[in-house]
Amino acid sequence: MTQNYCQAAVKMHARIKSRFCFLALCLPLFANAAADGSSAATFAKPHQQVDIGGRKINLYCSGQGATTVIFDSPAGDAGWNWFKVQPEVAKHARSCIYDRAGFGFSDSSPRPNTSENAVDDLHRALSAADIKPPYLLVGNSLGGSNVQVYTYRYPGEVKGLVLVEPQSEDETMRSNKASQGLLEKVYEMVKEHDKQCLQAATKGFTPRSNAAASCAGNPSQHFGPVLGKQVKAMMMTKSYWRTRVDEANAFATSNEQLRALRKPFGDLPLVVLTRGVSPYMDPSKPQSAVNKAMEDENEQIHKEIAALSTLGKQRVVPAASHGIQGDHPAAVTQAVVEVLDQISKCSNRLRCDGAPLARDVDGRVSP
Repeated sequence: MTQNYCQAAVKMHARIKSRFCFLALCLPLFANAAADGSSAATFAKPHQQVDIGGRKINLYCSGQGATTVIFDSPAGDAGWNWFKVQPEVAKHARSCIYDRAGFGFSDSSPRPNTSENAVDDLHRALSAADIKPPYLLVGNSLGGSNVQVYTYRYPGEVKGLVLVEPQSEDETMRSNKASQGLLEKVYEMVKEHDKQCLQAATKGFTPRSNAAASCAGNPSQHFGPVLGKQVKAMMMTKSYWRTRVDEANAFATSNEQLRALRKPFGDLPLVVLTRGVSPYMDPSKPQSAVNKAMEDENEQIHKEIAALSTLGKQRVVPAASHGIQGDHPAAVTQAVVEVLDQISKCSNRLRCDGAPLARDVDGRVSP
């Protein structure tokens, strides 16, 4: 997703005279964060190109540790979305970003861009790259759905989760109800805008044209000049828009896939981060009752996800909107380090809550 989501929302905002500005779906998501050019540039080139059977998935890892942290990005974006968090986490553990099929430096897939297919790609890529579990999975928005699906599919591999403004299988329905149907209108407008961008990309964008400005925006102001240039280059391609439209069209299927797998996470270490700044309203105006209802519903959804684990925690990040990893990257890093610490306690023959495991008369650990 790109900055055109904001532009589409502004038009809808005027049309329906509501107090919404649909910033939640803007990419880059880093409205309050200027890029550090030196660190961001690392993500502007391909790294480990892993073959998963005729297609390549781009992986980048740094750092060392017993547990590997894997980041999954929001819809329509590549692994560089985590450029402010991945290097910080690498100071504590092996820290890896990857590009889903068709984004960044990964090849497109002939399969639909559903959560199940994204999880299958990631699992095969990690295996082919010899990146062994245990994993701590981190996901934002759609990436939050994907890492939950991965956890259900491969429970023996995942030892912890950090969910950053995650989607749930019922979020679209519940949030749209809270918005009194306005959110669905914005979604439809965004879908139409993306189709127009795909058509423009198929014909070929003219530099500095209205279409190029609408579809690609100016990523450099968020990512810095080097990475921003690469992000814009990706967003000027037909393959990017085809993948993005396909991924959006698969949202309902991805939701059904997560719903079919849904069950408690047991005592899996889990932190759910929730925005403290509404991305759905014009900040220059008072909060409307509808907007408050939407924000309350979003927080309730996240509380319910956290409650799926006996060790689940949900916390609000006051100074951040939907893209917490950009607005307040330290909060994400802190949550990851916290879960890493819990995982370490579990592996050191302690219960995941830090209490000693019970032992029978022979000294064996009881389940």
